[in-house]
Amino acid sequence: MILAALHDAQAREALAALAGASETDVARDWLDAGERGHAGALRERARRAREALATLPLAPGGRALAEALAEAATLYDAGLYFEVHELLEPWWLQARGEAREALQGLVQVAVGYQHLANGNTRGARALLEEGSARLHGRALEGLALDAFARAATRSIERLADFDWTLVPRFPRRGKD
Repeated sequence: MILAALHDAQAREALAALAGASETDVARDWLDAGERGHAGALRERARRAREALATLPLAPGGRALAEALAEAATLYDAGLYFEVHELLEPWWLQARGEAREALQGLVQVAVGYQHLANGNTRGARALLEEGSARLHGRALEGLALDAFARAATRSIERLADFDWTLVPRFPRRGKD
């Protein structure tokens, strides 16, 4: 729903409804019986997505990679790391050469932070190390990725007692 809300007004409305629903309503209306313990987390994720996407105009489908990277930056900076993976993976699958390596690195760093949010420190470390290594010295669609890679690498040192302010901002056009 979060990815659909990038391009679809009805999906944004549904996301807003989910974000504004009570935890009881989320559990009843959105989740199966075995998932109901996740109602609060789902509502919080929807709230973060609603706030992040409110700053973006509805974009048509069929956009260019540069627009997808801008959308990924918005999602990433809202802590929606899994959605960054889902958004960029199709681009990675069709890319070749340097672009493929850079996209894989961005996806791996995002998933690394998702693993950390889920309490999987070992998985976070592996993906942050591999992803940041793929990004060192690279650029993609005019985005310099080296500073982002260095910051992600530095955050690995603090995984055991992680301070979420150490998560670097996603690269943006005109910024390192």
